[in-house]
Amino acid sequence: MRRLIVALALALATAGCGTSDGPGVTVAAAASLTEALEALGGATFGFAGSQQLVAQVEARAPVDVVATADTAAMDRLVRGGLVETPATFARNRLAIAVETGNPDRIGGLADLGRTGLKVVLADPTVPAGRYARQALDWAGVVVQPVSLELDVKAVARKVASGEADAGIVYVTDVGGASQVDIPEAANVVATYPVAVVRATGNRAGAQAWVDRLLGPAGRSALAAHGFGLP
Repeated sequence: MRRLIVALALALATAGCGTSDGPGVTVAAAASLTEALEALGGATFGFAGSQQLVAQVEARAPVDVVATADTAAMDRLVRGGLVETPATFARNRLAIAVETGNPDRIGGLADLGRTGLKVVLADPTVPAGRYARQALDWAGVVVQPVSLELDVKAVARKVASGEADAGIVYVTDVGGASQVDIPEAANVVATYPVAVVRATGNRAGAQAWVDRLLGPAGRSALAAHGFGLP
């Protein structure tokens, strides 16, 4: 357990660091929040899949604030008594990322079941992976993904690089790929909660950063990067 905590602390220190103009606050956040939270600033950030964020907090990694891409991950931390009462701060929805120019002429979820199409999804342990499977199930589409990634950014990168023909990501993560919209009736809304970690040694700073996220500065940064607001 001690080795795990050290490894997680190093990951937070090196993976996805943002600005640190705030009072030494460390935020563990879902990978899909990378650009929005870096634009907001005020903390040092570690970005990962929500399942990894839960593991970090459970292992008592030095985290002051945690922000996940679904309520299930946060609820696990609540049940464990590891975080204060969460607050919803953003929403997101799914889209299909395809190669630039959409050479395979993918028009919707049904096309992802085509033989020979290389589709990549987030792993089912990741919120984006669960949401994607939910949307595919609703549409009655069976997909055999060529890979399952540990965060949504990895899905988007594989499509943008040409390693995959298509993938299901959040609209905020399409990036260098082209986007095919998923109709509202077949889409899944992702809800993002944030909470102060009870073991924080900087409760005042952590709460101040959460207040910043929930306030005008946070709402502006999130909206500018394509997130819906509660």
